[in-house]
Amino acid sequence: MTETAERDEQVADEEQGADEEQGAGLRARRLAAHRSARRVFARFGFHRTLRERLAVLEAAADVHDLDELSDVYGDGVVEALETKVAGLLGTEAAAFFPTGTMAQQVALRCWAGRTGNPTVALHALSHPEVHERNAFSEVGGLRPVRLTSEPRLATAAEVRDFEEPFGALMLELPLRDAGFLLPTWEELTAVVEAARERDAVVHFDGARLWESTVHFGRPLEEIAGLADSVYVSFYKSLEAFGGAALAGPAELVEEAKAWRHRYGGMIFQQFPTVLSVLVGLERQLPRLPEYVAHARVVAAALREGFAAAGVPWARVHPEVPHTHDFQVWLPYEPHVLGEAAVRTAEETGVVLFGGAWDRGGPGLSLTEVHVRAEALEWTAEDVKAAVAEFVARLPEQVR
Repeated sequence: MTETAERDEQVADEEQGADEEQGAGLRARRLAAHRSARRVFARFGFHRTLRERLAVLEAAADVHDLDELSDVYGDGVVEALETKVAGLLGTEAAAFFPTGTMAQQVALRCWAGRTGNPTVALHALSHPEVHERNAFSEVGGLRPVRLTSEPRLATAAEVRDFEEPFGALMLELPLRDAGFLLPTWEELTAVVEAARERDAVVHFDGARLWESTVHFGRPLEEIAGLADSVYVSFYKSLEAFGGAALAGPAELVEEAKAWRHRYGGMIFQQFPTVLSVLVGLERQLPRLPEYVAHARVVAAALREGFAAAGVPWARVHPEVPHTHDFQVWLPYEPHVLGEAAVRTAEETGVVLFGGAWDRGGPGLSLTEVHVRAEALEWTAEDVKAAVAEFVARLPEQVR
């Protein structure tokens, strides 16, 4: 390497280090501002102290008999939760897993053994492809193939006409990285039927399936009933400490439990997490339709607020949210938006955008908006006022 090249590489490393340090500092400020804010759209577990998180268990006596013996390697309260989840989803059985990554690997590995085909058809933006470091292929012995990379759900035609065979079709509902998108009920049933025509099994990545009932206009058991197996998460919408479940036919679930043990998921005791899940099912699950409805109010107010503030281009995606989560896109660099969001929170005590901003293209960035119980206090006018405060802290030359 030449001296010039070495110097250029050193400068690049230093710039990257400075960017990371700046990003870490901004994140710390964002979390601190969120912690002290008087108004937010959502407060998740990582926004709360350990004492506050443990307080969730104060309601545990309302959802389970605390005088029974604690669980040992998946019995007791864990089995009670598994039975409850299977009932909610209308499946023969369910198995508790410490993580969704493990649950889905196990599910699709089991299906590969049954179909004789380790190929899994999925979307390029699906969670295993984007966020799991190639776990399907590196750990599970599976071969993922991408039906499409378009920022929408795969179509029945794409499933039916895909150029090579696959043993399983995995559908993420909703598709988070495309904007928490859901298909219509008719589109979903057509996609499932197209997979059946190819003799493929259908697995739903339902990490956020709980809140999909409003969009589909169907109960959970009818939605889950379309698939051969379903994974659901317990912390994303139910606000539990963690955990996931795989639900489906009893024979598949029994095999999945054997693989759960092999993958290191046979944990000695899990009662704190499981009790927090039972509390979430009792407290949060019934409220999710209310959150979805209010997300639509928030989204409309954001659009109107940015238009009134004179921002040259802004997009809420999808325009009418399919769940209680959605994206906002603005024509600025991520660091500009991140700084403006944090300053707004620090100076007004109101958090409009509580998450990080990601680059969506040259001079274009996006963030996610999550509407939970705390957001129900916001009126449309409150949202518009917060937008005006936020835009006032953006550079004049861009506006």
